[in-house]
Amino acid sequence: MTRHFPEGFLWGTATASYQIEGATKADGRGESIWDRFSATPGKILNGDTGEPACESYYRSDEDVALMKAMNNNAYRFSIAWPRVIPDGDGAVNQAGLDYYDRLVDKLLAAGIVPSITLYHWDLPQALQDRGGWANREVIEAYVRYAQVVLTRLGDRVPYWATFNEPWCVAFLSHEIGEHAPGLHDRRLALQVAHNVLVAHGQAVPIMRACCPASKIGIVLNMEPAYPHMDTEADHKLAALWHARFNLWFLDPIMGRGYPDNAWQYYGEDVPEILPGDMERISAPLDFLGLNYYSRRVVHDPAGGEGPILHQRDEGNVSARNWEIYPRGLYDLLTWLHADYPQIAEIHVSENGIACRDAVDGDGHVHDPQRIAFLKQHLEAALDAIEAGVPLKGYFVWSLMDNFEWAYGYDSRFGLAYVNFETQERILKDSGRWYGRVAQANALVE
Repeated sequence: MTRHFPEGFLWGTATASYQIEGATKADGRGESIWDRFSATPGKILNGDTGEPACESYYRSDEDVALMKAMNNNAYRFSIAWPRVIPDGDGAVNQAGLDYYDRLVDKLLAAGIVPSITLYHWDLPQALQDRGGWANREVIEAYVRYAQVVLTRLGDRVPYWATFNEPWCVAFLSHEIGEHAPGLHDRRLALQVAHNVLVAHGQAVPIMRACCPASKIGIVLNMEPAYPHMDTEADHKLAALWHARFNLWFLDPIMGRGYPDNAWQYYGEDVPEILPGDMERISAPLDFLGLNYYSRRVVHDPAGGEGPILHQRDEGNVSARNWEIYPRGLYDLLTWLHADYPQIAEIHVSENGIACRDAVDGDGHVHDPQRIAFLKQHLEAALDAIEAGVPLKGYFVWSLMDNFEWAYGYDSRFGLAYVNFETQERILKDSGRWYGRVAQANALVE
């Protein structure tokens, strides 16, 4: 029996500005922390940078055509802050705003709903030079940036997300050091996490005032944690990982404050909270974006060896060595709906897989693993919808192969293959399959 999605379901793909645009010095764009970081030797695989990426700044017509070829009715993308305000809080660069203005019009003309993320990691380097997200002055700069963008585009864009994956902005970038600015300081990371949440909450009412007809949300990456063994130690460790990774961001946004077990775990590294911060952070939202790729299986063995956080099925992984676990998407969606019934609308804002894609002798890109991955996760999404979850959209990561941060151009997530030497785009088998699904609004073979 063919399984259908609800009427009006959003079928889209997702990208981010630094990963696809290129043109890093064109038309007045300022330097971002990713320009500086990727130009630093040893930081990015193969020495890759975001120049030229996919040259989407110049090739947006081709990219919209790809979406049309896949029958997409939605597109999630981000704005590059240094393209709009080159130094972060000074003069507005109208040429940068004009680019996004044209892109929004092209999407609408093609019948594609724009879903825009204001911050997908490319902080203006000038603000980083003043302390970055650890400096609360950046909160005010972000709110002004949001107001500038929404004043120009808000009347035509129905979905706005304040931030993409605050966990990555804070911990992957300031404690683990894999992402820009590449620091290794847990206390700093926790303060950055808090300041980003304050910036989110402070911007929400401003954004709502700019475009009252639009829906305002945030995009969180989540990773369900499961105990490896049915022991008290493993269950406790799974609960702690869940609190550190998922609840640390979701609970303050939902007005519950920081989770107690994680707060105790962080000890003296917990952030400074100013009066009114928690109230600001919990500004009401219209939707939540969920980015899901894999799960975490945790184990706390006896013998004093400490916790192990990477148990998984080693025979079922992507080219990035991430375990493929569709059930995790269902578990996250049903948990969100049960524990946070006030969330009226959820989007799977990213879901995808890296594969070792190559152009075959017939000129096509055959990627059966990606088709199987998408089908399994869409089945999990349908199961969640049938369980009552208000899931309204699904966005594949990604529209096309692009600059995948620390992995450069080595990881291919796209539904379209990109030849980075010629910039030719080739729709993969998975893109054609996804187009049939979107057209039918149903799971098809």
